Amino acid sequence: MTYAITQTCCGDATCVAVCPVNCIHPTPQERAFGSTEMLHIDPATCIGCGACADACPVDAVFPVDRLPAALKEYAAINAAYFEGAGAPQQDPDGPNFHAWGEPDFPRVLPADFAPLKVAVVGTGPAGMYAAQDLLLHTNAEVTLIDRLPLAGGLVRYGVAPDHPATKKVGDAFARFHTHPRVRMHLGLDVGTDVTAQELAAHHDAVIYAVGASADRRLSVPGEDLPGSVAASAFVAWYNGHPEAAPEGFDLSAERVVVVGNGNVALDVARILLADPDDLARTDIAGHALAALRASAVREVVLLARRGPEHAAYTTSELLALTHLPGVELVVDDHDPRTAAAVEAAGPGSKAALLRGVTRRHLDGDEPPAAGRRIVLRFHSRPTEVLGEGRVEAVRVTSDAGERTLRAGMMLRAIGYRGLPVPGLPFDESTGTVPHEGGRVTGQPGTYVVGWIKRGPTGGIGTNRTCAAETVSTLLADAVAGTLPTPTRASRTFHRLARGRGRGRRGRRRAGAAR
Repeated sequence: MTYAITQTCCGDATCVAVCPVNCIHPTPQERAFGSTEMLHIDPATCIGCGACADACPVDAVFPVDRLPAALKEYAAINAAYFEGAGAPQQDPDGPNFHAWGEPDFPRVLPADFAPLKVAVVGTGPAGMYAAQDLLLHTNAEVTLIDRLPLAGGLVRYGVAPDHPATKKVGDAFARFHTHPRVRMHLGLDVGTDVTAQELAAHHDAVIYAVGASADRRLSVPGEDLPGSVAASAFVAWYNGHPEAAPEGFDLSAERVVVVGNGNVALDVARILLADPDDLARTDIAGHALAALRASAVREVVLLARRGPEHAAYTTSELLALTHLPGVELVVDDHDPRTAAAVEAAGPGSKAALLRGVTRRHLDGDEPPAAGRRIVLRFHSRPTEVLGEGRVEAVRVTSDAGERTLRAGMMLRAIGYRGLPVPGLPFDESTGTVPHEGGRVTGQPGTYVVGWIKRGPTGGIGTNRTCAAETVSTLLADAVAGTLPTPTRASRTFHRLARGRGRGRRGRRRAGAAR
């Protein structure tokens, strides 16, 4: 019995570490790791031991003969990854069917090293992978800080509620919240409640994992009309983000336009049209569920600047749309290049997955036809948002000409951008903090990880490799003696934080961290 990895794969390579026969690829040591959409199990070498399924933090691994109907495609997807010259080479003489690499312990400190006091700002995946590395590989004492009243970051407030397995990775992180060498301060904003200088004065090192919270803009006329909003705001609304107003969205229109075709665009389209009874079994915010039950939305049109061969969404997210009950997936064939790309697509490509999808011309001037549908409209970009007092239509241009799509709401899902961190340098062109291997340029003892370090690219698991690099740099600096010496005791910071935290402030402590 062989196993297959499915759509909720977080790519953090926990499964790779436990596989006794090295049949899961790409591994963190391989060039493709971090650039592929998910990891894959080689059916030719899998021995069916199930270690990967036991270790997977998001329940993405299943025996092939027990794959649910909606996931059966993943048996072929896993096998296809290993076809041809790209298949990893096995060592037939190795005791575990693969060659062992040289031992490497890049994230350790000498045994006689005094415990480092490290603050981690942000409790999303990037920050928690960094904290995990420090706690598992060193005797460091870690202070976790988040400006929100609940920990979790992207996992709690960014993952769609109908992806509960993906959210389970948060459980793996949460076990470190009560670690004996951890203190946590929630509802504490670095830059407002405490300064970066105060944080540095109380710790040997500070790691910023603050993400990329701003959305990119279209810069077209009418973009600021009511009803034209960032998809990130919609995601925050249905996930119950504490800064999202419960009454934030008017869903009285029958058609919604989403600009973008990445995973966030597909997420919001799916949530808009999913059966509310199915959503009721998730952790979706109550106010969002009530609004979706009363929603008039029946059609969501996704606009993509390029063709299906360049789609930004992942294969797994597209496949999820094809299995959405009661919702038809349609490709708008307004541009002949779309059909040509689909028909010419090679096996296993994202464009090839659209080969069996209905293609028809969308008449945006008319109300949506009966039923519910998601329309993928490639080779299109918005040039103007139209309306008197609120969004009423979106003007779209393509090589086939210009047309108007009647819609009552437009969501832009064209990417995120980092914001300046008070007290840190900032590159306006990239929306990131300048760094060298995670070490903030010109500020010894200050480090970055995640999207504020590398830009808004990569999924949850990408942060594991990113954090490993940053932590390795930090520990190398500690051994080299280049970390600044704190001028204040870390315990005085905890008193300061308790006095300055805002609103529903949380603090959790277990053990004797000082």
